[in-house]
Amino acid sequence: MFAFFLSPAWMLRLKKAGYWIWLVPVFGIPVSYWWSYGSNYPNAWAWLVITVVFGVIPLLDFVVGRDPANPDEIEEVPPMEREGYYRFLSLLTVPLLLGMLVYGGWVLATYDAWNWVGQLGWILSVGTVMGAIGITVSHELIHKDPELEQNAGGLLLAAVCYAGFKVEHVRGHHVHVSTPEDASSSRYGQSLYAFLPHAYKHNFLNAWKLETERLKRKGLPALHWRNELIWWYVISALFLVGFSAAFGWIGAVYFIGQSVMAFTLLEIVNYVEHYGLHRRRLETGRYERTTHEHSWNSNFLLTNLFLFHLQRHSDHHANAKRRYQVLRHFDESPQLPNGYAGMIVLALFPPLWRAVMDRRVRAYYAGEEYQLSATQQA
Repeated sequence: MFAFFLSPAWMLRLKKAGYWIWLVPVFGIPVSYWWSYGSNYPNAWAWLVITVVFGVIPLLDFVVGRDPANPDEIEEVPPMEREGYYRFLSLLTVPLLLGMLVYGGWVLATYDAWNWVGQLGWILSVGTVMGAIGITVSHELIHKDPELEQNAGGLLLAAVCYAGFKVEHVRGHHVHVSTPEDASSSRYGQSLYAFLPHAYKHNFLNAWKLETERLKRKGLPALHWRNELIWWYVISALFLVGFSAAFGWIGAVYFIGQSVMAFTLLEIVNYVEHYGLHRRRLETGRYERTTHEHSWNSNFLLTNLFLFHLQRHSDHHANAKRRYQVLRHFDESPQLPNGYAGMIVLALFPPLWRAVMDRRVRAYYAGEEYQLSATQQA
């Protein structure tokens, strides 16, 4: 609603400042602790971040409205891509998120007003921030060439025990997206709960397969010091040891729990982003090239600011190196009816999900043989 009244030029100015909104959930973690402290309902406050993310933001997406503005390719995109401000914002998330992660462990280990309900809410809340902000930013960084950004993205993934994503996403998912070979592309009619186990397994195994193949081309064995997965998993293990040493067994439970929440959130987003879409197989046996037609787009302004334009996912898959600030909206891309937060909630209830999304898939493909069977897995 609100966004409808802004000109494209003003929208770009608003978004340049608005990307700082990612600080809200990060600082929402200490705020929820402070409000819990001395409250008559301390356990309820531990769930504050989750309540806002999955209860309030989907409603605010409708209030704030959609953002159709694209920067001009000649006049605006080149200076925006060169401007260090946007890169600084994405890199700033790394120390702040890691600081929040340590802070969350300290709170859980020292605050005794929560019973298991409050403790669970706290772990899931931290995991939500690490998934929604941490993995989102890591996704942006691992697609970029500079070594600093590559390593920063890898560190964020190591902090949630999902370093395989750094390899599998870029070398696997982006190659095979919306085909039967990609376990991160959900099938028409496939429920979230059928999708998740296969996605977890494939991310881990295919990452090792791809890294082994890369080393083999260099004449090196899989268990070699140049295998980047080994280093990232060592860092994850060091995180676990550190939290265990600092906070005891509860520190270990906390670190593992928030990791599971974070990477599960990632895989649910994968489910949402590609549900029912496919690339056609050509007469050559190869699949058509990836275009703006092969990912669901969501152009709700508020969630796009929180997620560094991740929801302009159609353009990201068509132009993977393009930086978040210049990703574009295309009307011809399939469009989601809400932002990612609302779609995640919907995906948790398969009958509701299919009632909303199956007709959109059918309408988008306008009667052609639109998708593979849900039982066909990569």
